Amino acid sequence: MLFHEVMQTVVQRGDRWVAEFDESWLQGRSAFGGLQVALILRAMREQVPADMPLRTVQATFLAPVPAGGVTIQARLLRAGKNTLQLEGRIVEGEQTLCLAIAVFGMARQSIVRESPRRMARDASSRAAVLPFVPGVTPQFTQHFNARWLRGDLPFSGGSSTESSVALDLKDAGPVDETRIVVFADFMPPIGLSMLKQPAPGSSLTWMLELVSDRRDYSCEGWLVDARLDAAMDGYTSQSLVLWGPDGEPVALGHQSMLVFG
Repeated sequence: MLFHEVMQTVVQRGDRWVAEFDESWLQGRSAFGGLQVALILRAMREQVPADMPLRTVQATFLAPVPAGGVTIQARLLRAGKNTLQLEGRIVEGEQTLCLAIAVFGMARQSIVRESPRRMARDASSRAAVLPFVPGVTPQFTQHFNARWLRGDLPFSGGSSTESSVALDLKDAGPVDETRIVVFADFMPPIGLSMLKQPAPGSSLTWMLELVSDRRDYSCEGWLVDARLDAAMDGYTSQSLVLWGPDGEPVALGHQSMLVFG
């Protein structure tokens, strides 16, 4: 299933939403985290004015979300003058599998403006393409074209704590907040690139802050700069900047992960 096909399966049934996705969106035993959050945001969006942009989303991945049908809950926590705060969950019976908190907010006038700086890249180096290898590379990566412009591929035994990756999504169409989420969550743990052989990794928590409210981007020409900030006892802390096709910063992210190796 292409990304837009998965999003089209989200429909409301009573006080909940249901959706479906196939095994091509798995990351190990569970759905790709970016897809989980995108499904929750799609349900939330039905309770938010269309012209109110997503500003932040925080997610905790509590249990595996298998391929097939999923159930989503979304509810308004607080409505302010310019912002709405919502909670969303992917559930199985009474068990919560993924929990997300999102803030939507209208633009406000301010003289304060500051942008992140792009990571330096060696223009003379040849970009390494991440291949899709069934049984080795996570299933969801088959939906992307990914080229490493800086740093090391997963399981290459490298030493770099920084990566810069050019990304395209193999699904044409307008870019909304759900597509921004999957671009921003593509990056694997940089710690995996320091291993010499395949080993599992897993996301614990993820936070994304959108710094642009544009929605007229294309699905090609995206870039992610990521940095491993700390690693100890199998837990890693990683930050990123997502850049749009025209070089504009679109989102900032921070992720806590497990690396089993």
